[in-house]
Amino acid sequence: METYKQGADALFILLGAIMVLAMHAGFAFLELGTVRKKNQVNALVKILVDFSVSTIAYFFVGYSVAYGVTFFSGAETLAAKNGYELVKFFFLLTFAAAIPAIVSGGIAERARFNPQLIATAVIVGLIYPVFEGIAWNQRLGFQPWLKATFGAEFHDFAGSVVVHAVGGWIGLVAVLMLGARSNRYRKDGAMSAHPPSSIPFLALGAWVLAVGWFGFNVMSAQTLDKISGLVAVNSLMAMVGGTLVAVVLGKNDPGFAYNGPLAGLVAVCAGSDLMHPAGALVVGGVAGAIFVTLFTLTQNRWKIDDVLGVWPLHGLCGAWGGVAAGIFGLEALGGRGGVSLMAQLLGTALAIAWALFGGAVVYGVLRATMGLRLTQEEEFEGADQSIHRIGATPEREASW
Repeated sequence: METYKQGADALFILLGAIMVLAMHAGFAFLELGTVRKKNQVNALVKILVDFSVSTIAYFFVGYSVAYGVTFFSGAETLAAKNGYELVKFFFLLTFAAAIPAIVSGGIAERARFNPQLIATAVIVGLIYPVFEGIAWNQRLGFQPWLKATFGAEFHDFAGSVVVHAVGGWIGLVAVLMLGARSNRYRKDGAMSAHPPSSIPFLALGAWVLAVGWFGFNVMSAQTLDKISGLVAVNSLMAMVGGTLVAVVLGKNDPGFAYNGPLAGLVAVCAGSDLMHPAGALVVGGVAGAIFVTLFTLTQNRWKIDDVLGVWPLHGLCGAWGGVAAGIFGLEALGGRGGVSLMAQLLGTALAIAWALFGGAVVYGVLRATMGLRLTQEEEFEGADQSIHRIGATPEREASW
């Protein structure tokens, strides 16, 4: 029976890893559909290459930083227990690789390719795993201190804060350091509209992300005996709550409609194993409102050119999710209990502070040494031609 359990657990977490891996296609198509046509190829290539760089950085450095586990042993040792530890690495890698995928959406259309790959390696190898280890592996004594002081540890079941808030706040730093796209905001106060190039591709990306999210959340149990139908239903309720609120506040705008479910799913990750489904519906609805309101403010009033809205979607909705777990996880509100609002606030605040610090160091050094953005001419021509020498729909086919 033990051998059977090991095999079942390995298969369970492998399926989760594959579902979250598929989410990276969602990141790619969401960005492809949102950016202008001249930057579509770049969106596709960035996500794939960022994932590849993330794999190397996390395998050789990041996983060890977070969990103290290395893979410098023989294959026979690695294959023990059906290779569960390796499959667990694969699963957690897909979470780590979401950080540069999140950042990619904010800095789209004007970021240089190679500096961003270097940023990816450092963020996934060092910056992200430090907080991952603190939140999920008892590193640096933060969790024991919270438990001793407030009666509960910081709770983040599937990464509202650990993955999404960290990625979103790093993304904000990168967006601010890069500056707005050329001619996005003119000196006379007027704004140039850069509408999405393809609503169907944007919608496809959102759907792929939403479907994969059930692997992201449910499979965070990591073993078959801990699987929870509550997590699945809470994810569903938050998804629809975010959708409906975003559609209403966004006045039927399809961009808001398809980011609404993602906002709800981001927010519910942390407490999806604790909340009542009605609480998850509220959490998702609030997240939908946060995204629509703050995306509008950042783009129109504050003139922060966050192309896909990664700061409001991941940074702010992720932070809301961390706090919401300490509210709707309480037994008084129908939750399972075992959480502390103060612990959730402090854990979320630490994540934001670390993300801002790490993002400032990484992107500050790169800006000072290599430069972060394309030249004005390259940006005008588009990242597809400037970097990859081909457009998404070449007008002339090669003749033989």
